[in-house]
Amino acid sequence: MDMSGFAQSYWVVIPAYNEAATVRDVALRARRQCLHVLVVDDGSTDGTVEALADLDVTLLRNERNLGKAGSLCRGFEAALAAGAAGVITLDADGQHAPEEIPLFIEQARGEPKAFLIGARRRDQRKLSVWRYAANRIADFWIGWAAGAPIEDSQSGFRLYPAALLRALDVPHERARSFVFESEVVIEAARRAMVIRNVSITVVPRSGPRPSHFRPVLDIVRITKMVAWKILSRGLSLSGLWCVLRGAVSA
Repeated sequence: MDMSGFAQSYWVVIPAYNEAATVRDVALRARRQCLHVLVVDDGSTDGTVEALADLDVTLLRNERNLGKAGSLCRGFEAALAAGAAGVITLDADGQHAPEEIPLFIEQARGEPKAFLIGARRRDQRKLSVWRYAANRIADFWIGWAAGAPIEDSQSGFRLYPAALLRALDVPHERARSFVFESEVVIEAARRAMVIRNVSITVVPRSGPRPSHFRPVLDIVRITKMVAWKILSRGLSLSGLWCVLRGAVSA
């Protein structure tokens, strides 16, 4: 199978909530990279659905706002039902470059069962000092629970292999919108799945809407989830050592 044929076995899922200013451009550019693009509208009220009119993409609509986790899971279910070998996710706000989708597909060609996380360069992440600090705290805790250093655990640009999606049973109610993506990383590591980074770029948010991610509240929720997972394994000091060793060598 050539690269174009291989790429057709993957689906792109884009969760969108009030992203009318950017979602069309993101979906259109993603469609140029991948045959199967699915946008999950999470009960938007700003014209997000209308912005996608006449685009050759699949659109699912949540009648009410389910949160990012609920929208992702709905997209995962639809892609798996269609026979996807894996799902690539990216945000609808324009920060991720759809032109980098082939980087994930190319790496998946060599490691089709690997869970791939798009890791933004640290110099770019540091442009927002407080957000970078919050993300690094999350990276530390998630790495401890996972038992391995995790870089850019909050990145939404990912490739989930179908085997991982079928095996996961992670809560995805609205209050766990950003906790979900962190918990998936931990569960994948605990299932001994291969986790790799894909180096990506990030551009400033191009739409008028601020990020849905709340650095304080969401980090608190993530930390509570991770703390429970660490405590449930008796503090997992071996996991802490792996993270500290990785931080020293980074």
